Amino acid sequence: MTSFAQIKSRCDFLFPIRRWIDSQEIHNAKLAHFLCKLIPAQCPFERDIVVFGRKLFHIPPMCKLNPLYEEVVTLRFKALCYLADECGEDITAYC
Repeated sequence: MTSFAQIKSRCDFLFPIRRWIDSQEIHNAKLAHFLCKLIPAQCPFERDIVVFGRKLFHIPPMCKLNPLYEEVVTLRFKALCYLADECGEDITAYC
């Protein structure tokens, strides 16, 4: 009998990339700083379109449409945790 996870992994062509990103450990402060600068804390596409002080419409965050969104955000979180816990650095600049 096959489990749901096994069936999903067969259908998900991004599964190997997801697994690889999830397995990455951060052990280098330079890499951690690079990842924190590269991966934004919030979706850079979300915004309000305002003309003459009136909001015309809102562009919703589209980052959730990225199929690797959760894995990338988790990788950024690992980098932040490494900098804060292992290196003892102040990470407020990345938040």
